[in-house]
Amino acid sequence: MSEFKERFAQRAEKMRNEYQDLKKNHSEVDLGNYNIGQVLGGMRGMIGLLYDTSALDPEEGIRFRGYSIPELREKLPKVPGGTEPMPEAIFYLMLMDELPSYEDADMVTRTWRSRSDVPNHVFTMLDGLPMNTHPMTQFSMAVMAMQSESMFARAYQDGASKANLWEYMFEDVMTLIGRLPRIAAYIYRRTYKNGDHIAPLDNLDWAGNFAHMLGYDQDEFKKLMRLYLTIHVDHEGGNVSAHTTRLVGSALSDAYLSFSAAMNGLAGPLHGLANQEVIRWIFDLQKVIGKSLPTKEEIEKYIRKTLDEGRVVPGYGHAVLRKTDPRFTAQHDFAMKYMPNDEIVQIVSMLYDVVPGILNETGKVKNPWPNVDAHSGALLVHYGMVEYDFYTVLFGVSRSLGVLASLILDRYLGLPLERPKSVTTKFLLKKASSMQNPA
Repeated sequence: MSEFKERFAQRAEKMRNEYQDLKKNHSEVDLGNYNIGQVLGGMRGMIGLLYDTSALDPEEGIRFRGYSIPELREKLPKVPGGTEPMPEAIFYLMLMDELPSYEDADMVTRTWRSRSDVPNHVFTMLDGLPMNTHPMTQFSMAVMAMQSESMFARAYQDGASKANLWEYMFEDVMTLIGRLPRIAAYIYRRTYKNGDHIAPLDNLDWAGNFAHMLGYDQDEFKKLMRLYLTIHVDHEGGNVSAHTTRLVGSALSDAYLSFSAAMNGLAGPLHGLANQEVIRWIFDLQKVIGKSLPTKEEIEKYIRKTLDEGRVVPGYGHAVLRKTDPRFTAQHDFAMKYMPNDEIVQIVSMLYDVVPGILNETGKVKNPWPNVDAHSGALLVHYGMVEYDFYTVLFGVSRSLGVLASLILDRYLGLPLERPKSVTTKFLLKKASSMQNPA
């Protein structure tokens, strides 16, 4: 350890002790409409954002403009002969606050299709990256590379009125979303399929074309993509990717800068990266136990081993939800319809039976139930997409719909620059001391 690093470690130990004392012994100290525990806990539960496209209820789960996921699977339009909602339809709902007809959703499809051509310099940039560059890094860089095309940035530079900036944000968002499947598929084929790229078709919907360009032309996989890209679109405004989009956009950064920043947050293990952690954990379980379909008892033993080693069971628990994530349920319904005998799906089902009870035994977990990440990998593996480092890119393509619809609304409403107040540890220590020793 370098001398400077060692000095920091010694000094920081005192800071950490102060932080832990505040968290353990003074969390309830009042700071107005909130307390020290909320400040130290990542502002969890503190209302501080306006976000209309979706809202998360601890018991009911996510609602998009008031509609639950089961309601949307029933009410949103589907492609002719399809069984799952079109992502274009939920984008329309989030932006317009009304359920679309098929013709409305198809209008969005045609708009995105007309804007799907990606500038060559983006592909050139991607091809210059090392082959082992993580797909999410490539994805974020590709979005950034398109910023040279931003109508919003150009309009602001030319002196456009703030009241009219939403129009240019709208144009940027529609172009960006139209291009994302092409970019994501290019990254997938470049990274895992020897650069054997597949051109888009002009007669497919947004999700169907994405599946085609990835190289999965089965009708079932296209149905899965429509479901996957619909249920991952948004999760109210306080999660990292949504809040990052809002925060960066509040500085009047364009859609490309805002969304790229959001994807850097989505790539974190505590956010979107969790979906690849789940399937990696299941593969490790199979390897350690030594068979592809363990018994429930063997799975329970491996779960306890995981917890005893100080690790978490990925895919279980949620910062807000206090019951099974409806997005998990939607994917489980899909699995039971199309692949009930798949061994990975059976493991996911056994985990659902076993994990909550074990986590409840610890007394440390507020929500022992599965979240959306607990199931998505099993579905993708069934159809042959075993490259789990790519899963978060799929998540990112979907999440674009919610966060960018909200970004259009932000600019239309003229929401201000985000600038919450921060305080120092010394400030909190002084507050805690004054409560213990009132004058």
